[in-house]
Amino acid sequence: MKIELFPVKEEEKTILGHMLELYNYDFSEFEDTDVNDLGLYGYSYLDCYWTDDRRYAFFIKVEGKLAGFAMVCGHCYVSKDKDTLFMSEFFVMRKYRKKGIGEYAAKEVLKKHKGKWELTMHPRNKTALKFWKKIVTEIAGDTLKVHENVEDVYPNSPAIALTFKI
Repeated sequence: MKIELFPVKEEEKTILGHMLELYNYDFSEFEDTDVNDLGLYGYSYLDCYWTDDRRYAFFIKVEGKLAGFAMVCGHCYVSKDKDTLFMSEFFVMRKYRKKGIGEYAAKEVLKKHKGKWELTMHPRNKTALKFWKKIVTEIAGDTLKVHENVEDVYPNSPAIALTFKI
């Protein structure tokens, strides 16, 4: 199975926006969010991925087909170090889950930007916590630190954050 990461081009922004709707729909089970009057969740920072230097968006493709995306930025909740990167969004469509695709893509994104990292998970998303702890332990070893009750990430729940270095 051929898994690839491609930087999202600005002219592909609408495609990423559509995929963010799927992601937000999946995530709504944890935050009990609703769509707006247009039937969309929206994503406030989408345009920033082509205007800010420390934002990166990647499509995940399997056999040439869109399978998900990864989005990275410099905004962190635990680390105050300006050099730390944050995995702001990571999504693999249901059809492609539990096949090693997410694991491969996550590791590739992290390896593209060696250094300090942070990522957060909703405390009710036990699958994400298990997934990210496994990946980070494999790629970053004993640099992994788990932070509980991180405020201001999600509107209704404190988050769990992982900080590490690769």
